[in-house]
Amino acid sequence: MIYLLPILGYLLGSVSSAVLVSRWLSLRDPRTVGSGNPGTTNVLREGGKLPAALTLLGDVLKGVVPVLVARWLTDDTVIIAAVAGAAFIGHLYPVFFQFKGGKGVATAAGVYLALNPIVGVLLLITWLAVAGVSRYSSLAALLTSVVSPLYVWILMPATAYLVLSVVLAALLIWRHHTNIANLIAGTENKIEF
Repeated sequence: MIYLLPILGYLLGSVSSAVLVSRWLSLRDPRTVGSGNPGTTNVLREGGKLPAALTLLGDVLKGVVPVLVARWLTDDTVIIAAVAGAAFIGHLYPVFFQFKGGKGVATAAGVYLALNPIVGVLLLITWLAVAGVSRYSSLAALLTSVVSPLYVWILMPATAYLVLSVVLAALLIWRHHTNIANLIAGTENKIEF
């Protein structure tokens, strides 16, 4: 059963909160409007605060729930890290939605909150600080990704968690390649507070 947990984590991660919330609230499919990204920021721009909040909650829970279940069933850091990584990969490449998923910021936040709440809160503070100063959600996600392995190395020194943090950071940066180009070109959308 424990060795099936990464598969279950991937399947839970594959549930697209943005698409389901948009369908439930009769909004347009977030994959076809705005940035085309099925994530919180695009849902916020398309549908407003309530759909965005529900999307954010769903995406965070996709990281939290599988990790908490894994931690409840085992203390093996390799299995727990594999479950966390699988849930994250499920969000990026969901089997239920033609492998076209989001960028993974909220699901990664959920993973870190479940692994170590202090790391999760530090990452949230980092994201809020960068977003508050720059008003760029993507820049906040990128800089938070870069510092995440440092926080993990200091507060969760298990090798499996450090490897997980590096993989998550690399994938988050990769998934933001369009945003990086937009930031360089000065065409990236800002957050309206």
